[in-house]
Amino acid sequence: MDPLFMATRLFRRKRYEECVKACTEILDHNPYDQAAWFMKARALTEQTYVDEVDMEEEGIAEALLDETAIADVSRPGTSLKKPPGSSAGFGKSQGIRPLSQSGRPVSGFVRPGTQSGQARSMEQALGAPRTAFTARPVTSASGRYVRLGTASMLTEPGGPFIDVSKLDLNKYAQKPALSKALFEYLFHHEGNVRSALELAAASTEACGFKDWWWKVQLGKCYHRLGMYRDAEQQFKSALKHRDATVDVYLYLCKVYVKLDQPNTALRHYKEGLERFKDNPSILTRIARIHEGLDNEEETLQYYKQVLCVDNTSIEAIASIATHYFYNDLPEIALRYFRRLLQMGVHNAELFTNLGLCCYYAQLFDMALSCLQRALDLATEENVADVWYNIGNVAVGMGDRKLAYHSFKVALANNNDHAEAYNNLGVLEWRRERGEVALACFQSCAHLAPHFYESHFNIALASDKIGNLQDSYTSVQKSLEVFPRHEESKELLKSLRQHFAAL
Repeated sequence: MDPLFMATRLFRRKRYEECVKACTEILDHNPYDQAAWFMKARALTEQTYVDEVDMEEEGIAEALLDETAIADVSRPGTSLKKPPGSSAGFGKSQGIRPLSQSGRPVSGFVRPGTQSGQARSMEQALGAPRTAFTARPVTSASGRYVRLGTASMLTEPGGPFIDVSKLDLNKYAQKPALSKALFEYLFHHEGNVRSALELAAASTEACGFKDWWWKVQLGKCYHRLGMYRDAEQQFKSALKHRDATVDVYLYLCKVYVKLDQPNTALRHYKEGLERFKDNPSILTRIARIHEGLDNEEETLQYYKQVLCVDNTSIEAIASIATHYFYNDLPEIALRYFRRLLQMGVHNAELFTNLGLCCYYAQLFDMALSCLQRALDLATEENVADVWYNIGNVAVGMGDRKLAYHSFKVALANNNDHAEAYNNLGVLEWRRERGEVALACFQSCAHLAPHFYESHFNIALASDKIGNLQDSYTSVQKSLEVFPRHEESKELLKSLRQHFAAL
């Protein structure tokens, strides 16, 4: 059998490592075989391919050294970094739906960027968790791509497959098929954005600026290098071509989201809907922006439109279920989560959500069964969250002993679980162990300063033991995080009366 035909079959079956070995054997016999070189470059690229459409996690440099910011204070409804729900008088109450570190309501679907908070100082940037479990922040937005490229070189015993420093990029730009494969290899596998940018610029010029694909690749390089306005120009130029795909709109609006211009992104998304009617990718991203702006009704409307087009969208189903759950409709949320189970989603998070919906729908026997199943499927990253939810269910059922041990086990699996510290502190306070309870509340406030509950509990406990100064300081922090909290307002009013009497 022809070795090149065998390598092509392996590539189509996504057996990339075997495809690379087959191409290497061909190149050992004939180093100038362009077909084998092309196939090997494609296989190496697919091994480390990263979808550039979705937003990536922000690193410390991007969070603190934002060169695109024009003003510190934005108008309501015009910024994703400071949504309306984070200020007084707007959005859903934090007592009903908790907020993330960035001030947005907790979403029903974990995406890149949803776990990160808006750091205002170097201490917050270093201490804020950037993933669902680890507290180690991302050092830079491009760091992950560089690590992918260098790690993949270990599969090459003789060094890298292509020596970029010896390439004549202008010569490859004259060969459309080879130049596209080489660009994707440089961009995704090597992480060499500057060489990829040089090749894209030469290829764009070689084709007479008539190929929209190369303009998109130029925009991707500019975006990776932080040159967002240059990327915007390239994507807009690509949209002038009739054969441009929907991805161009997604890349363009990704730039506007990075520049914190959600309304401009929404306008271009709607232009994309006119060109690509009812496209689920555009509808999903419109819903994400409305979710970031805390517009619940619009978010629900667009996610329902997504389901009308694509009834297997896991993100849309999970987000709608979360909306109904936090709006006191656990029975309807249960139907959506069961739909995910029927679609083949089988993980601890889903069974935990099913258990909570069953509990709030007063199906207690099913709730315990689902939580037990969640424990069986739990991994090291989410076992603490499962035990935390078991503790909450136990508190609701009146079994304080089970709740106490559940929170203890949650903290044993994840010592940085702020919510478990707070609830454990409440139980310790009810057991009349005030010092231990206060220590738990302080640990929660240190780990999660965006939780108003820990600050209010510190204030209330300090007030009970007569430490009025600490109580006054903590209740002010509570109101700073959640200005509409009535209990904090009453406690602050009482403390001011005490101070006035002195």
